[in-house]
Amino acid sequence: MLYCVFYERVCLIISTKELLINEEIKADEVRVNGENGEAFGVMSLREAQSLADEQNLDLVLIAPQGKPPVCRIMDYGKFRFEQAKREKELKKNQKQIELKEVRMSLNIDTNDFNTKVNNAVKFLKSGDKVKVTIRFKGREMTHPKLGEALMQKFLDACAEYASSDKAAKFEGRNFATVLNPKASAPTKKNSENK
Repeated sequence: MLYCVFYERVCLIISTKELLINEEIKADEVRVNGENGEAFGVMSLREAQSLADEQNLDLVLIAPQGKPPVCRIMDYGKFRFEQAKREKELKKNQKQIELKEVRMSLNIDTNDFNTKVNNAVKFLKSGDKVKVTIRFKGREMTHPKLGEALMQKFLDACAEYASSDKAAKFEGRNFATVLNPKASAPTKKNSENK
């Protein structure tokens, strides 16, 4: 995972792996940047370390592949704290899309069918994907056309809220497809904001 840190319109890629700091750096010469983006130029590692020590900050190797390697003078503890805080904020704002499942049998009654459709619509409105499965039992396997008709009826009932990327297919004794919520369908978050 990579993060882009901006200092005066310069984007520096900093990985989430542990960075080498202070005495861990093993280079003869390094290019040194200051905490606020100012460039100190190329200098020996000893000079760069003494410059960082004067400011009571750490010398951090941020681009080891550079010629010469690039180091930054910064407060490493504060940097790690802010990085952890950013990661936590990104996780908090992420919406996990779940895959819900609606199962039916071939000889489902009308009211049960309507209940299954309502449940699927509820899942789709909340932004989740829905896997629709029709189970075939015993001799029902000899009538796949009935399953296709039932699946089409279900898809037509959910057409306002969902779209299917792939056609339904048999998975053993099950006939299944996955419905994706339409972007234009009203979701919980959109309806709460109004």
